[in-house]
Amino acid sequence: MSEAIRYEKEGAIGRIMLNNPQMANPFSRDVLNDLINAFKLSRENKDGCVIYGAEGRNFTFGADLKYGYELMSNPEKRSEAAEYLWAWQELTSVMLEHPGVIIVGYHGWIVGGGFEHTLACDLRIAADDTRIMLPELDMGIFFSNASTRLLPQIIGSGRAKELMIMGGEIGAEEALRIGLVNRVCMSNELNEVLKEVAEKIVSKDPLALQLAKKLINEAQEGTIDSALYKEGRAMILTGQSGGAEQRIKAFLKMK
Repeated sequence: MSEAIRYEKEGAIGRIMLNNPQMANPFSRDVLNDLINAFKLSRENKDGCVIYGAEGRNFTFGADLKYGYELMSNPEKRSEAAEYLWAWQELTSVMLEHPGVIIVGYHGWIVGGGFEHTLACDLRIAADDTRIMLPELDMGIFFSNASTRLLPQIIGSGRAKELMIMGGEIGAEEALRIGLVNRVCMSNELNEVLKEVAEKIVSKDPLALQLAKKLINEAQEGTIDSALYKEGRAMILTGQSGGAEQRIKAFLKMK
């Protein structure tokens, strides 16, 4: 793993950071592959929650445009260009399949695919200096990371089309108003807030937490009958795991 991506683990909490602040954390093919491997390692390490963030003044301006232009303009690099494009898509699959809860902390500018891949996170927390922009159509390129599905699911198709077609920027408070982020905090409080939320998440029963993420995601694509059945199975699994019995017993003793 290169120095551009940093992974750390503390107890049940993993932390994955974009770590090239001098260049505003650009996404090359190697960075994408390293980020994919970081999330895979986090899954192998059984992180119950992952804090995803970025060093520096801005989260990221997204794709490395000089690198992307080189791939588009050089016929000899078509194979590498295809690998680069599909690495973006693989990243979303790996993040969605991670059984832990992923929370992302936005700050500064977050642009294009650099934003779109974060739609695979479960919770989004923004510092008050956050600026989000999707400029793809102005540059004649297209969106990535299943954002054409995930963004409308999060904020509705009308608002998603406005952001994607018009390409204008929005700030943290507007993102909160339309449901794009879950919470806004002062920029100097972001790390503390992320840690606080992560610690609250991993205090939950691990099996119940994993099932909650999995079934909520699956229910967005399935039928009501499918959701009812899967919830029933999950209730049985958690009830038989022993964790629920211990937690309820401890709760009752507090009464």
